[in-house]
Amino acid sequence: MLDRDGFRPNVGIILLNQKNQVFWGKRIRTHSWQFPQGGIDRGETPEQAMFRELGEEVGLKPEHVRIVARTRDWLRYEVPDRYIRREARGHYKGQKQIWYLLQLLGQDWDLNLRATDHPEFDAWRWNDYWVPLEAVIEFKRGVYEMALTELARFLPRAEQRNRYLRQGQRPTREVREGRDMGPRGTGLPTLHGHELELPPGASFDPDPQAAYVLPPETPHGVDEACGERKDT
Repeated sequence: MLDRDGFRPNVGIILLNQKNQVFWGKRIRTHSWQFPQGGIDRGETPEQAMFRELGEEVGLKPEHVRIVARTRDWLRYEVPDRYIRREARGHYKGQKQIWYLLQLLGQDWDLNLRATDHPEFDAWRWNDYWVPLEAVIEFKRGVYEMALTELARFLPRAEQRNRYLRQGQRPTREVREGRDMGPRGTGLPTLHGHELELPPGASFDPDPQAAYVLPPETPHGVDEACGERKDT
């Protein structure tokens, strides 16, 4: 299901734990990490698609999470031709996404990467909200920055206040109110006009040791619904 411009409607999910760390899943048999996402089927609302994808990709049910916020409008990214099936080129252009920020109400053991016979991820871990995006496939990084930046103001204030105090500096009024989120487009917080260093543990190795790992039993396939190769 494509719109007139060749973009497939899609949802993206930023899942928070109680420490405001975000869930990252490792695509099967690759070194690429990403947030859960998936297409909106005909007749579905974005919220319905989000809950379906949440169950299919990470095994969580609606009662395991709380919706904190969502993006106001669609965020788009284009997929390079080399990642599109040949017969879909010229029709399929990329994804347009509504992003949801969710708070995990359940426990880590509620997550299940094998909730379906066709798992998307073979490992997962928690990372700092502002972790660098080098491990995300290049053409998705821009939309990730936009989603993280737009939804950052909905993070619980206690998390932002504690993060700045760990740096040994008293937060400004703007930081306390969640309004000082850094230069436009960078997604990095600032204090007195200077970008802060990420807190300890926020570095992102392209192939970190995952919290939970599945054996790489499932081969890559093709997303027949939109023409995009599943290894992207």
